Amino acid sequence: MSLDGLAIRALVHELQAWKGALISKIYQPAEFDLVLHLRGAAGPGRLLVSANPSLPRMHLSERTWENPQEPPMFCMLLRKHCEGGTVEAIRQIGAERIVEIDIRHRNELGDPVLKRLVVELTGRNSNIILLDPASGTIHDAIRRVTPAISSYRTVLPGGRYVPPPPQNKRDPLAESEAGFRAALGGLPANSPPADLERALVAAYAGISPLLAREIVHRAGGNPADLWNAFHSVMQDAAAHRYHPVIVHALDGKTVFSVFDLTHLPGEKRSFPGVQVCMETYFRDKAEREYVRQRTAELVRTVSGEIARNERRIARLRETLEEAREADKYRRYGELLTAHLHAVKRGDERAEVVDYYDEAQPVVSIPLDPQLSPSENAQRYFRKYTKLKNSVAAATKQLEEAEAEIRYLESVLQALETAGPEDIAEIREELAAQGYIRGERTPGGGGKNGKKKNGRPAVMSFVSSEGVPILVGKNNTQNDYLTNRLAAPDDTWLHAKEIPGSHVVIRGSSFGETTLREAAMLAAYYSRARQSGNVPVDYTLVRHVRKPSGARPGFVIYDHHKTLFVTPDEAVIRSLAASPGPSGGEPSP
Repeated sequence: MSLDGLAIRALVHELQAWKGALISKIYQPAEFDLVLHLRGAAGPGRLLVSANPSLPRMHLSERTWENPQEPPMFCMLLRKHCEGGTVEAIRQIGAERIVEIDIRHRNELGDPVLKRLVVELTGRNSNIILLDPASGTIHDAIRRVTPAISSYRTVLPGGRYVPPPPQNKRDPLAESEAGFRAALGGLPANSPPADLERALVAAYAGISPLLAREIVHRAGGNPADLWNAFHSVMQDAAAHRYHPVIVHALDGKTVFSVFDLTHLPGEKRSFPGVQVCMETYFRDKAEREYVRQRTAELVRTVSGEIARNERRIARLRETLEEAREADKYRRYGELLTAHLHAVKRGDERAEVVDYYDEAQPVVSIPLDPQLSPSENAQRYFRKYTKLKNSVAAATKQLEEAEAEIRYLESVLQALETAGPEDIAEIREELAAQGYIRGERTPGGGGKNGKKKNGRPAVMSFVSSEGVPILVGKNNTQNDYLTNRLAAPDDTWLHAKEIPGSHVVIRGSSFGETTLREAAMLAAYYSRARQSGNVPVDYTLVRHVRKPSGARPGFVIYDHHKTLFVTPDEAVIRSLAASPGPSGGEPSP
């Protein structure tokens, strides 16, 4: 995990600037997230403290949150004991991922009291606990731990606070060369780098596998030089000399560290401070987690509708396959009619000459023994008529089901690439199409993914040639972009026969580079994001039309050409015009 004990040390060092700050407001926007609004000598700030099991973190943040109308009980408790108080101390416990925030507050009688917020950033067991430091009594926690959950300790109101179980590891900042060599003395001189990394993580508190890998890399993988590399990093940590970076590695993973990562090839971005680095790193991850949670129900609904239509298509194809036998049943009826004299009630089969065939073979026709020969013939004529009539209806229903699947796959693709601002638009679209029950969106205006003027907020990019490129991330945005915002001479792009975004290059003055970058955007924001050599069609907007009554996002086009591109996330990031989406104005 990137958020190791030394990263927490760097974070706490930066947070010292907020000692003495007033806690003006406290919010709990999500189940495991707290936001403390601070006012101090460093100015106003929002401290995010999260015990999210998959993304525990703590740092100042510039973003805003949509808070529930009714604050949770833990939030109400914090407001009672901490709101209006001042931050007296912020400290890390050893080299562990535990931070204590002491808050001086006045009680109902006006007497000053001290409360302690314990932030345990320990992975899936992370927690935020409010307690009385004098007695060690727990007031409450954002996640209560009962005896059924943990046999080591409980975290319940009224109980005594017990820290997480100690790891019994050595303090890396207080280590001597002799102690280091003794701690790792059991390793052979020719130990592979992986063994050295595991030994560092096992022996020392606060060192993650990522940092251990960096230390071993700086030592050149040589156990004899490991102390010098280790000591150099620990000297930087002791002196608070940090180099926060985020690296988008070549294997697709993204990591952050408070120390430079020289061992990891890929796109590297440096930051002036630890908290800016952490917010940038966690923002994308937290946003994806938020979107995943908010869209899980929609994904299940859409996937269920796709599965239902697939079953329907299978049945319709069976009907059409059976209808191909219609002429056989008509022939059976006519042959029985011509041979009524040779058949009697009770027969299970009729052996008759097939005069439709030049060879005039004898065919065996199955019969219902409870029916007369004439009734059996009429039964085959009725089956023939029914099957013939079903062909047109089944063909139409098959086309409708296939079109519905294409539409639902476009919605599924939009959900896969959605940001928080897109969820309301997709939900409204599904409600309008009758797939879910409609609901009012709290907050109105800018909180439902649209601008205050009601226009969908499409994404804006700028090509390396300086040409604006607009991208719709869902069907609502696609309709608005293609049918209202784009000019007739703009260039329109879409992944060929693949659910995805509409992309528009503004104007007609651009080169091959812009065209390929726009095509890459069309491929990236499609179901083929992870594919290579994706076909992308492009044509002028004037050649793109939305049929009357068509579903959202559906268009037809002609006069198009096709080029092939492979999506590259680094290129996509370099084209981003601004941190947020932009709507633009419709062309006259």
